[in-house]
Amino acid sequence: MSTFKVQDPTTGEVLETFDTATDAEVTAAIDAAHAAYAEWGSRPITERAEVASKVAQLFDAKKDELAVIAGQEMGKPYSEAVEEAEFAGAIIGYYADHGAEFAADQEIPTDSDGTAIIRRRPIGVLLGIMPWNFPYYQIARFAGPNLVLGNTILLKDANLCPRSALAVQQIMDEAGVPRGVYTNLFADHDQVARIIADPRVQGVSLTGSERAGAIVAEQAGRNLKKAVLELGGSDPYIILDSDDVKKAADTAWATRMYNTGQACNSNKRIIVMEDIYDEFVDRLVELAKAMKPGTPKEASADDVYSALSSREAAEHLYEQIQTAVKEGATLRVGGELSDTGAYISPAVLTDIAPGTKAYSEELFGPVAAVYKVASDEEALELANSSDFGLGGAVFSTNVERAKKIASRLEVGMANVNTPAGEGAELPFGGVKRSGYGRELGPLGMDEFVNKQLYYVSR
Repeated sequence: MSTFKVQDPTTGEVLETFDTATDAEVTAAIDAAHAAYAEWGSRPITERAEVASKVAQLFDAKKDELAVIAGQEMGKPYSEAVEEAEFAGAIIGYYADHGAEFAADQEIPTDSDGTAIIRRRPIGVLLGIMPWNFPYYQIARFAGPNLVLGNTILLKDANLCPRSALAVQQIMDEAGVPRGVYTNLFADHDQVARIIADPRVQGVSLTGSERAGAIVAEQAGRNLKKAVLELGGSDPYIILDSDDVKKAADTAWATRMYNTGQACNSNKRIIVMEDIYDEFVDRLVELAKAMKPGTPKEASADDVYSALSSREAAEHLYEQIQTAVKEGATLRVGGELSDTGAYISPAVLTDIAPGTKAYSEELFGPVAAVYKVASDEEALELANSSDFGLGGAVFSTNVERAKKIASRLEVGMANVNTPAGEGAELPFGGVKRSGYGRELGPLGMDEFVNKQLYYVSR
């Protein structure tokens, strides 16, 4: 049965289908990855870094081609898709440049009669389970550090991004990544469970939903495998004050609309002090009303929005909005579902009460949910009331005031006077129900590694 398909979200047209891997193909992939590890993991890290550097260069060289594919598969605005491909290349290049430094031996002072060293060594075959919303970036932040470290990778991409997955495989092959070191697999759920259970597979990394994370964590735990989980988010975005409310609203809106609102660390809860709240909300409504639907190419303009990833995703978000209104929230603008395709008009929701579904659920799409607060402590209490803990941001003309609140956010990534700190060198990950483990930066190379004590007696 063909479960991997390219379906244009702007029209609903199925452009291409791909068959799920056979069990024999899965077995062959595991065999090849295990065999390749013996040679790849024993190479000098500088040699692996050279190959990774070629991968990085190809991501940049093919960015326009990759952008078109992402638009066809999940509606990503073209300009954002180009940026994503560039960032993917930058991430892999970062580990090519710094991997040897991050994996260097570390001597430990000891009072015993010997020399103690922590050696960072690869552990073997890894499984990566990736989402559809950032089909290149997500792979890069998993594959980059682990390829340089010397692990080998089985990559299970999202069902609606098969062309993106194959494009990445082609890049790996062209760059000279040996057979078995990186293998794309169109695997189903049962096959994923089988891969995790295989004793030759040493770890699994998943970026996805809470539900998927819980399943994979249970499977990994049952088989005593290391897991890294990057799950959902409902990031607080706190505006304590502003000397330009219109500009603050513009920044918040642009952040929320990035990738048509389909980012785990998007500002899904915008918390605004009461003295600027009305002006802020009015500006968001003005911006939402000005937006019109278009193709991924057209959506590179600020006043054009693209389709969501699928009709199913659009219908789910529409139902969430309708439920929010039924439970007392105010829909200021938008939230309309298109007759065809996967378009939801950008929406502004206010008056969301504690205990309602919209208060606790992740709204994965172009919806700005805005909350009014009367004090810094109320803002902090609201921000930390979520079961999620991915990222958060605090804005104020008084930096010390913003820092005081940001330092108390229960999140993996706290930001002051910026929506988010972004860069290959900056670790990414959350706490609470947003998952555990870190990707990117030096920490990204410290997850799937054998921190081996190497002790030599004198």
